Amino acid sequence: MWLRPIPEPDARVPGHMDVLLPRRSHQPPALNWREALFNPLTLTLVFAALIASVIGTAWAQDGTPGQASIPSVLLKWTPLLAQGFGYNILISVLSMAVGTLLGVLLGILQVSPVFVIRKFAWLVTQFFRNAPWLVLLFYAILLIPFQVTIFGVTMPFPGWLKAVIGLSLPVMAYMSEYVRGAIQSVPSGQWESAESLGFSRGQTMRMVILPQTVKRILPNWMNLYAVLTMATPLVSIIGVDDIMGYTRSALSAEGRPDVLIPMYLYVLCWFFIYCYPISLMTSRLERRYSVKL
Repeated sequence: MWLRPIPEPDARVPGHMDVLLPRRSHQPPALNWREALFNPLTLTLVFAALIASVIGTAWAQDGTPGQASIPSVLLKWTPLLAQGFGYNILISVLSMAVGTLLGVLLGILQVSPVFVIRKFAWLVTQFFRNAPWLVLLFYAILLIPFQVTIFGVTMPFPGWLKAVIGLSLPVMAYMSEYVRGAIQSVPSGQWESAESLGFSRGQTMRMVILPQTVKRILPNWMNLYAVLTMATPLVSIIGVDDIMGYTRSALSAEGRPDVLIPMYLYVLCWFFIYCYPISLMTSRLERRYSVKL
């Protein structure tokens, strides 16, 4: 009697017959219109077209004899605006550095086994996390003296340094929440394994837990820095020189209402060019370092 040979198992799925595998569809995947519409390249092209149309319209309307064209006005004030934007970047970097350091310490205190320390850290975090950033800047300007005397030496305390302190407080609060959530997301088996090896709580936190929180915090940290950079124009309200303050000075010196919209659009482009790559990198890191719990 002739017997049919037994089919060989599929090499891609060990231990499974080919007949047990799900049927494969050879149809191409459907185009997701949302992904195509909100693609980063598409958004960049739309934004660039919008800027070009606005500048082109303003340029076309600039027909007053004896006046410089709008692009030439923007180019004339570009060095001054670049200097002001440098202050924005400096304030954002220093605020992020100070806020990150304080936020990590405060986040560790939020998971402290001591009830009083844990509740105090939670209270400080919630207070500065829910406080308006502009109000914190005003308090930093008004409460911190304009000069400090140390060992008989009087040193000035500039406004941009006060702005760094004022902006680092909400950054500290958000970083505290990120660190607390990241620490609590680490599996409890990591704590138990470290304890079985004779590690103290401080050694476990420093050598086992905190290194694992870096992947969890990094995308949120970069996103927070982008938000902080976009919030730095608030310092111009309290009298700190930045790109917004220099823009108002340039508009006042020109005395032309038709330059108002192109000038502020030009400033917007500076922030977009700086922050948009950070946003793209943040999305890439979220996909790469996604933690499956």
